Amino acid sequence: MQILRGLHSTDTQAVAVTIGNFDGVHLGHQAMLNELRAAAQQRGLQTAVVIFEPHPREFFTPQQAPARLTSLREKLELFRTMSIDRVHVCRFDAQFARRTAADFIHAMHENLHARFVLIGDDFRFGSGRAGDFALMEKIGVQRGFEVRAVHSVVHDGVRISSTAIRTALAGGQIRMAREYLGRPYSISGRVVHGDGMGRKLGFPTANVQLKHNLPPLKGIYVVLAHAEGLGVLQGVASLGVRPTLKQDARHVLEVHLFEFSQQVYGKHLRVEFLQKLRDEEKYPNLEALTRQIALDVEKAKKWFIEHE
Repeated sequence: MQILRGLHSTDTQAVAVTIGNFDGVHLGHQAMLNELRAAAQQRGLQTAVVIFEPHPREFFTPQQAPARLTSLREKLELFRTMSIDRVHVCRFDAQFARRTAADFIHAMHENLHARFVLIGDDFRFGSGRAGDFALMEKIGVQRGFEVRAVHSVVHDGVRISSTAIRTALAGGQIRMAREYLGRPYSISGRVVHGDGMGRKLGFPTANVQLKHNLPPLKGIYVVLAHAEGLGVLQGVASLGVRPTLKQDARHVLEVHLFEFSQQVYGKHLRVEFLQKLRDEEKYPNLEALTRQIALDVEKAKKWFIEHE
């Protein structure tokens, strides 16, 4: 899979392209990508996905922007598993935000050699969000490329969306989020050095670097950790600000791996969230915190036994 910056490519082969933020790459996104692949195969085209970094809402209203479900790296990894040929990552800045919808369409057609365009029926783009399916279709007729709309995927009467998944995760509805995603929700990152407090309390942890300080879920969870060269490991994770230890701290993802003592610093860890155990709490002292961690570990191990 090629990863390219902006609406530029030296490849002259025509493409079938789709456009969006694809946060979470959930079942709705997957249906769109599957349809894109099928259309490309029928027409002898490559597949291309155009995404924006950062998310436009992070650019315009950073304080009100929603929590990300996937980092750029995670998103690209998911595209790769779906056999996408090319991904164009457009830097969303002030200059890009001023680009008119028509200019965006022309650049996509001319620079990427788009011959087939698939977009969501409610997708808006261009300066002032002036572009929509009708405009894309109109220019497609003029410039000689085909445009098709894809409709939302509905699960149990609910439209699958990134917003619906964020709501499920924030409410501790891990199973529902998994159903919408088509896989367990996970966070990936490098293991970095922490303050060593977990080891001092008798429960050493792998501290996973978070790309964004606003995760979509918080609390204590049963997890599986996929570690480079080490396979899949069972554990319990804490995701939050550690109120017993610090004040006004950044969010931290700490994973205690069962029956595991190897060094994992610098390795890439993907943490799958399987079940929420409880919310994060502030304890009066370290002794009370240690007792609660021991209970969390016991509950998580019991969960794995019950769900073998």
